[in-house]
Amino acid sequence: MEQEPESRSWSLLAYRRLLRENRDFRLLWTAQIVSEIGDWFYTVALYSLLLELTGSAAAVGTAVSLQLLPQVFAAPMAGVLNDRLSRRSVMIFADICRAAIVLSMLLVRSADMVWLVWLLLLLETLMWALFEPGRSALIPRLARSDEELLVANALSSTTWAFNLAIGAGLGGLVAYAFGRQTVFVLNALSFIASALLLAAMRVRETHCDNLPPFRGVDLIDFKPILEGVRYVLQDRRRCSTMLVKAGMGLLGTHWVILPILGERVFPMAVHLPGAQAHTTGAGTLSMSLLFGSRGLGALAGSYFSGAWARNHEARMRTGIAFGFILVACSYAGLSLAPNIGLACLAVALGHAGTSIAWVFSTTILQGLTEDRFRGRVFSADFAGLFLSMSAVSYLAGRMVDQGVSVRVIALATGVTALLPAVLWMRAQTYFRQCDSGIVKPA
Repeated sequence: MEQEPESRSWSLLAYRRLLRENRDFRLLWTAQIVSEIGDWFYTVALYSLLLELTGSAAAVGTAVSLQLLPQVFAAPMAGVLNDRLSRRSVMIFADICRAAIVLSMLLVRSADMVWLVWLLLLLETLMWALFEPGRSALIPRLARSDEELLVANALSSTTWAFNLAIGAGLGGLVAYAFGRQTVFVLNALSFIASALLLAAMRVRETHCDNLPPFRGVDLIDFKPILEGVRYVLQDRRRCSTMLVKAGMGLLGTHWVILPILGERVFPMAVHLPGAQAHTTGAGTLSMSLLFGSRGLGALAGSYFSGAWARNHEARMRTGIAFGFILVACSYAGLSLAPNIGLACLAVALGHAGTSIAWVFSTTILQGLTEDRFRGRVFSADFAGLFLSMSAVSYLAGRMVDQGVSVRVIALATGVTALLPAVLWMRAQTYFRQCDSGIVKPA
């Protein structure tokens, strides 16, 4: 008999038990580790490269937009593919393509080649749009109980945060010591390793059973998309939960705030024996610290969220509101930070809040969604996040170039975080009307 959530130990032991007993999830989790650490190596090096070649904050904003906005338009296609084909196969295909795309970044060596960065970011984004909804939709298939689903989501978010902290921190040091080209090669290898791990999985995917063979023309068939829209609109709880990540996207100014704070406000240099210091600016190290602090905060938020909520939907819903309020206070503090240490502390606290909101909203949405719709639902979920995030990050970059202080933008980000908090609290009426208790898979 399955134990009640209160009787199970919420600690590192819960993660260890999941990884020991669930082989397929262990492979998926390991693939996540290697690919995401490579991603954060790559992100810090890429933003540093753009600032060096263009000297423009808008270039970083454009890069963020190209890493996010195309996913909005790719979401319908990505959702259909992940609901009609093996999600594991789609993810492997995306990994192989991303390895080739990242290697092509080695060709960018001067300002007149920046156009190639935009093209490659666009292509990489389309591959991510295929990969991540598949991973989110696959996790409920791997989990063997409601409680294990929350543990799996918390561990995935914790791992993402750990990868950010380690990858961003080491990425700056590796770029500083060995050059950006080394970073690009390592990231490409991480995608190959991820694809091999996914290929070793034995998961039985049933979401496309009893469906006709997939045809290319299905990509332009809008019936599955419209069916997904109708399904989402049937339940106001589902609609509200899907908007949580869109609210988190309004905080996407941090993609510009952190690089600019590192490069221009808190630059620092550390002498490393044999380092090619001329390949990166001193701000790369500060940038790594700020992104690493973001990861540490998200790590703490992910870990303690599961321990506190214990699979109770009411606690998860309260936690989402608390997460947004924590972001508001932290980014207001970041706007006043006098040194890199306090700036890192503010960033860590703020992203503990976003991590809490991410884990809880993902778990609630998985429970409210049938397996056959999860690809489309999570594609739309991410689309809302990326639409709002790309818009505010591009706007933030333009504002910095127009002379607006990055500290003012940080303060505005904190104030903006109050909006999704208020809207989410108003949406609780829909949950109370349904008299929900513990989240149950759809």
